[in-house]
Amino acid sequence: MTITSNHKDNGPVPAPMDPSALERSLRPFGQSTMLPAEAYTSDAVLAWERRHLFAGTWPCLGRLEDLIVGDLTQRAVTVGDVPVLLTFGDTSDGGKDVRAFANTCRHRGHDLLPDGGEANRQSIVCPYHAWAYGLDGSLRGAPGFRENEYFAPAEQGLVELPVEVWQGWVFVNATGTAAPFAEHLGALADLVIPSAPGDLVVAARHTYEIASNWKVIAENYHECYHCPLIHPELCQVSVPTSGDNYDLPGAWVGGSMVLRDGMQTMSVSGESAGVPLPGVDPTEVLYLGLTPNLLISPHPDYVMTHRMVPLAPDRTWVECTWLFPKPAEGDAPIDPSYAVDFWDITNRQDWGACESVQRGLASPHFQPGPLAPNEDAVHQFVTQIGRAYQGVPPHLQPTID
Repeated sequence: MTITSNHKDNGPVPAPMDPSALERSLRPFGQSTMLPAEAYTSDAVLAWERRHLFAGTWPCLGRLEDLIVGDLTQRAVTVGDVPVLLTFGDTSDGGKDVRAFANTCRHRGHDLLPDGGEANRQSIVCPYHAWAYGLDGSLRGAPGFRENEYFAPAEQGLVELPVEVWQGWVFVNATGTAAPFAEHLGALADLVIPSAPGDLVVAARHTYEIASNWKVIAENYHECYHCPLIHPELCQVSVPTSGDNYDLPGAWVGGSMVLRDGMQTMSVSGESAGVPLPGVDPTEVLYLGLTPNLLISPHPDYVMTHRMVPLAPDRTWVECTWLFPKPAEGDAPIDPSYAVDFWDITNRQDWGACESVQRGLASPHFQPGPLAPNEDAVHQFVTQIGRAYQGVPPHLQPTID
């Protein structure tokens, strides 16, 4: 579906940051440093990120199966800093037509549902003056306007926003100004699709609230320089110096790690209690971060994701989800605990490290440090974010020399 928004894009808006502070961060790998401290601690920078990296690109809102519950037809969410109304209509083949609209009435701007609100009506009714809309956003009723010859109902529909359902995840561009989703995704699709996450189901989920900036969490995810010191369980089943980092098109960063000989998957014992995913390499795990907030980790027998929502410069909500194959008819579901237990241990080790980093970033003595030779993926991420601060969309980042 092609969506035309009436949002006016006035061009790139740089982040509220001293441009000279970014200069060292954007040098070539081997000469560069981390981002300036204000990138992780400033309320103004986070406000810019919410509008331009979250609302302004393609954040993930979660799994479609979680957003549509029972006969639910409407759900209100905030994407970055933009209120959005999702609607779920029936299609002729029994599926769901997912649409996204600005959650603001065309009359006086009242929200149509409060943030987090849900409804199962076939019409959207503004609680302020009872303007009513269909699930397709068209205006169906405006009390008191019937006799107004200048009023054109066809021109007063809700502002529709681009939405994509890809491999079971829902993505929304809340400003309506981002590049097409396929360009944002780039070559990431080629790495994720072999695991067919769209055919998998949620087997377990943990949520965490971490006293750390969301970028610290992403940077930690993209390197294993720290693994020998804080991840003994992970190093038992995977070689921390193995694998490669990719440099391919799209608004993402990522790479691979190789399992040790005899290891079947990421679990405490290295054994799998699941079934192999067809079409994937049984010897490796991928770590792929799609900007701004979805970390995708395909394993030989399951797919794990981390979805991040920044709550404050120093606080992030993280949802960790484990996806497994649907059981065949008559079979019991796979017990995911072997994967969940391993990653809950690993997650909590990471969260402790990230919170310590955040405390250091708040110190008046912090200065951005250099990157180690095996932190090239972190360099890619820092470059992507740093150039985004300058107004360059994440999917247009240059290749890294």
